[in-house]
Amino acid sequence: MIIQRVVLSSRPGKNGVPVAENFQLEQSTIADTVQAGQVRVKTLYLSVDPYMRCRMNEDTGSDYLQPWRLSEVADGGGIGVVEESKHHSLGKGDFVTSFTWPWQTAAILDGDLLQKLVPQLVNGRLSYFLGAAGITGLTALLGIREKGHVAAGANQTMVVSGAAGACGSLAGQIGRLEGCSRVVGIAGTDEKCSVLVQEMGFDAAINYKKGDVAKQLRELCPGGVDVYFDNVGGDISDTVISQMNQNSHIILCGQISQYNKDVPYPPPLPPDTEKIQKERNITRERFLVLNYMDKQEASVLQLCQWIQEGKLKVRETVVEGLENIGAAFQSMMNGGNIGKQIVLVSK
Repeated sequence: MIIQRVVLSSRPGKNGVPVAENFQLEQSTIADTVQAGQVRVKTLYLSVDPYMRCRMNEDTGSDYLQPWRLSEVADGGGIGVVEESKHHSLGKGDFVTSFTWPWQTAAILDGDLLQKLVPQLVNGRLSYFLGAAGITGLTALLGIREKGHVAAGANQTMVVSGAAGACGSLAGQIGRLEGCSRVVGIAGTDEKCSVLVQEMGFDAAINYKKGDVAKQLRELCPGGVDVYFDNVGGDISDTVISQMNQNSHIILCGQISQYNKDVPYPPPLPPDTEKIQKERNITRERFLVLNYMDKQEASVLQLCQWIQEGKLKVRETVVEGLENIGAAFQSMMNGGNIGKQIVLVSK
């Protein structure tokens, strides 16, 4: 069977910025027959995520992420529909997902490695299982619950960097739902800041490309910062940490400002910032959502309930066509989208 697939054709270098040309669309084939335990699937949606930048290096810098190999198909979160099955619990027409879905139009996969989806849980919006009701939403929810120490009625202020991105836009809303009394986002355009406040219920948002971020933070968080959901690292995080309270908490979700730099993860803090962290007893522990998969089922149901009730607003930036996934990746890494970056492969 003839298919199309996307391979990694070149690496940007450890300190380089990814471009669409790092990926190449090519024609390939898959077997015409399905073996016992396997299913043949048609790809519907693929997820494009910041962590994938690490997979473009020969050394990902992580013990749980494998690098993409040159001239081999890339992979990540994906959703598809079963077209043929020889697996005992999956049948034709079932919707399934995997965290290691190949970037190709169709595939033959091991049925044991797939998770069956229930579209009704997300009001039929299947792509939500790659975002708000998937690993992205789980990262936001479990990060807040496991590392944020949010307590209802404690009058806590949360700041979210990268707040208009897939995870950040959910984290701010979840922080509120979990009990934070004030939520402030940091993003890179006026449009993003407007969406955060007008659509997603943030109390305020700062465009870090305009004005004095430290001054704006002091004005918007007069009582200091109790919880910081850190998606970006770098200068922005140093500024937020300088205004954090005694015994406050950093949820170390991502460091996107450092992904194109050859530094360890998590990147070390500058000496002055590290001094503040230690003096104020601010927790900053590496958070990996995969370590909390025993809480996955209950957490996904909670996320789906909030979506159904309209308490969790979801934004997606959808790009159509597998041939455009490289451009979608480049745009995402440049901060060009609001919410989750999704590629629609087939309707």
